[in-house]
Amino acid sequence: MKVGIFFGGPSREREISFAGGRTAYDNLDKSLFEPVLIFVDGTGRFRLVNPTILQRTSIREMLPQESGFTVYDESLSADGWGNDYPEIKPEAFKQHFEVAFLAMHGPDCEDGSIQGLFEWYKMPYTGPGLMGSAVGINKILQNELIALVNGQQKKTAVITRDAWLNADKDAFFSSLVEHLGLPVVVKAPHQGSSIGVAIVRDNNLSAFCRAVDQCFFTLTVDPSEWNAFSDEEKRDHAQRIANLDESIGYPVVAEQTGDVLRTPQALLAFLAGHQQPITLSSVHAEDEVLFEEFITGQEFSCGVIQDDEGTAIALPPTEVYNVTSFDFKSKYQSNTSRKRIPVEASLEHNRKIQQAVAEVFTRLGINVYSRIDGFLTPDGRVLLHDPNTIPGMSPASLIFKQMAEIGMNITNALTYLIRQSLRERIRTGKDTFRLWQMLHDLDNRLAQRKAHPLPEQTIGFGPTDENFAEAKKEYNRLAAEGKVKPVLIYTKSKLESHELPVHLMFKDTIEDLDAALHQLRHPLVLETAERARHIVAQYV
Repeated sequence: MKVGIFFGGPSREREISFAGGRTAYDNLDKSLFEPVLIFVDGTGRFRLVNPTILQRTSIREMLPQESGFTVYDESLSADGWGNDYPEIKPEAFKQHFEVAFLAMHGPDCEDGSIQGLFEWYKMPYTGPGLMGSAVGINKILQNELIALVNGQQKKTAVITRDAWLNADKDAFFSSLVEHLGLPVVVKAPHQGSSIGVAIVRDNNLSAFCRAVDQCFFTLTVDPSEWNAFSDEEKRDHAQRIANLDESIGYPVVAEQTGDVLRTPQALLAFLAGHQQPITLSSVHAEDEVLFEEFITGQEFSCGVIQDDEGTAIALPPTEVYNVTSFDFKSKYQSNTSRKRIPVEASLEHNRKIQQAVAEVFTRLGINVYSRIDGFLTPDGRVLLHDPNTIPGMSPASLIFKQMAEIGMNITNALTYLIRQSLRERIRTGKDTFRLWQMLHDLDNRLAQRKAHPLPEQTIGFGPTDENFAEAKKEYNRLAAEGKVKPVLIYTKSKLESHELPVHLMFKDTIEDLDAALHQLRHPLVLETAERARHIVAQYV
């Protein structure tokens, strides 16, 4: 079965998606599927690419510079991709692949837009369908629907851009603090990966206004401050705006004049001629900002999968702790945050988390899989937020770690996503006979493998972090080839060795592995594995 792996895209999370495309390509079971890479550029065009693209560390690395600046393709004066990245049209998708594997995130990528495109062209795709995707992208709607589903009470407020521009900022902030208390969580309602999230911890109006502007994706340039910068500092500031994880991104609009500035060079030239403050706004600015009360408690993230009957099974939740802040860099580019499975709480509280997550997944119309975040409060309440309909897909992503706890490696997990997605697309009643054939053919291949198990190949490694990392890399490579069943053997000493179950592969260090070898598995993990046994048996 040819699988088109869609990665990149026009959203602010495109670099995370780029890494996810690499994970999907590297770990897809090549004995069942033939991967076809479809890179989606910043303007939404679909490009057929070869695997060498995955050797790049970022999207901007592949593009020519514009006047000495590194930018995305929206800022280039001409098509920067050239003949090496030929464009394909949606009507030609079926000439290249049979199912679309979505490794994209954010607006246009997991909000129902591209899902609707696939529906129109009768192309099956992975992940939740239209309704679940539309709900999963809108944090304001999520809060309202989750409250309807389970009655949770979380204080929130919303303001539109027009209302913010005309508001008495001091009075609005005072009323907000009176309603929500401090700290105040400020969110851009259609972003993910902690982009467009700020926390105002103190009763500081200036900090609050900066946080709101950040989440509207606007910034104001004061000419007195700008003119005090050196030429090099001005170039650095103009370049930083192109960084989607920390600034508003190009193109920008100068709101006072309506000028659209596509490049850092254009911004520098524009600011050189103005002596009044200029408000710069992303062309993809948010029109509303969400405010939430700051929840004190244990932060968790819990994946959900489905069986063939559509029953939701919540995976063992991951607790995220030692979090110093909630922005993109803290969660994705630093080692400060720590994680453990399950939440360090009673068995009853972990079960309560799973029950709440499975209920919201089902009642909000999400299917196939998802990851739902939340907090366990000190008084035992479970408060949910941010259903994520296409969770991140780095090799160390939480969804893969949680699926490993029930016995599935990354390759098994990707096979599950494709198969279960086919099952869910059949439920829409579109192109049903062809989808049944595809599902039947895949099930036959899986059944043949069950009847004729792959030969085992052991991978031994010694007691260093480097040995452990190399062994995991080799395990994943062999699992994706689909010719043998890899088995990890940890030789701790001449007198002690261990065959590692798949969940221990996700330990970060030998020290963590040694500690886990002598720990009993948590009852919640055992319960969940038993509940999902009939699912896992199809793939392992």
